[in-house]
Amino acid sequence: MTTVGRLRAGPAATPVPRSRVSPPAAPSPRERLRQAAAHCGPVFAVYGTLKLAGFAVFMFLLDSAGDFREKHPRFGGGAHVWDVLGSWDGWWYQQIVLHGYDPALEPVPGATGLITLEGNSAAFFPLYPALMRIVSEVTGLGPYGAGMTVSVVFSFVAALGIHAVTARLGGHRAGLVAVGLWAVWPGSGAEWAVYSESLYTALAAWACYAVMTRHWLTAGVLTFTAGLARPTAVALVAALAVAGLCAVWRRRESLRRPLAAVLIAPLGAAGYLAWVGHRMGDWGGYNKLQDGAWGHKFDYGRHSVDVLTSVPVGRFDYLFAMPMEDTIGVGVVLLVPVLTVLLVRLRPPAVLVVYTVLSYLMVMTTQQYFGNVSRYLLPLFPLFVPPAVAMSRLGRPSLAAVLGTAALASGSYAGYVLFELGVP
Repeated sequence: MTTVGRLRAGPAATPVPRSRVSPPAAPSPRERLRQAAAHCGPVFAVYGTLKLAGFAVFMFLLDSAGDFREKHPRFGGGAHVWDVLGSWDGWWYQQIVLHGYDPALEPVPGATGLITLEGNSAAFFPLYPALMRIVSEVTGLGPYGAGMTVSVVFSFVAALGIHAVTARLGGHRAGLVAVGLWAVWPGSGAEWAVYSESLYTALAAWACYAVMTRHWLTAGVLTFTAGLARPTAVALVAALAVAGLCAVWRRRESLRRPLAAVLIAPLGAAGYLAWVGHRMGDWGGYNKLQDGAWGHKFDYGRHSVDVLTSVPVGRFDYLFAMPMEDTIGVGVVLLVPVLTVLLVRLRPPAVLVVYTVLSYLMVMTTQQYFGNVSRYLLPLFPLFVPPAVAMSRLGRPSLAAVLGTAALASGSYAGYVLFELGVP
């Protein structure tokens, strides 16, 4: 028999039994740490570098101007520059940590104008001060230190979420640019302050990412939690509901999981509002407190229109006028529709569009300190996606120049103006 014949007649190769195939080894803790560092390191480096640059400029401007030394610690003042970061809303959050809640509608004696009720801590949602309390008890830090810790940590968590969402739409490089924009956006001075913006944005970003990756129950729980942080989570609840309806309609999902998420999502905000109403003996107590103690109320956008028609012609005779802060606010408000159109052109998931549009409308139809819109619109992270995708085509030197310059300038327009020339 020839060699070829012997080869053909030879026994067939014996297949390896399935039981002998070794499963892939689970990565070791060191490997997991290395993978996490490789993923998170660039995000943290971009955000931390830009944010630290802006923060340093903010502190320098506070110290060089010195105006904070003549103000009450509750209203943008203090003995040290860093005390400013715990003023305004930060003062209220610290009071909650120290004394808890006592919801009440207490009239101001003899008051007949815009402000007729005493301020009450019930106007501030409970998740952020609860985390402050936990950090304070675990670390021994006071309310201020605990609040700063929570804000800074969650600002990085938000950066990771913003990167995750943007990278799915425009790639890793666009995600890093979006993180840079989060660090320098108008209102970003509240990210490293005793404010709840970083916490809420982190929850919103990861909730949207969970929807995009079809983790419905995770999205529902995150939205529920966001509802304990800020009332504007109503927009996130609606966005989740629309996304779930679209998924079921297109037969990408069965009804069960999206429905469960939608049922869970609103319970956080609804539960807190119900508790406040019960304690006040008035189911509309939260809205009455916001209106009577802070002058914040739904007005169909009349106040916003008044500001938008006054500032461009140099008039500042409207309610709560703060010229410098309001001018920046007008620029941000006019920029949002432009970025929203560009966002829609990228054909993103419905959850991002609905969340952005409804959040914007909630801000614009409310009477409030108009300059605050720079901070209130800060959690609209999907707006970062279009410029991030466009800027990702730039080279590293160009990106460094653009974002670096913006970071230094943000110490003024996103920090000093917010806390010292306006009311954050």
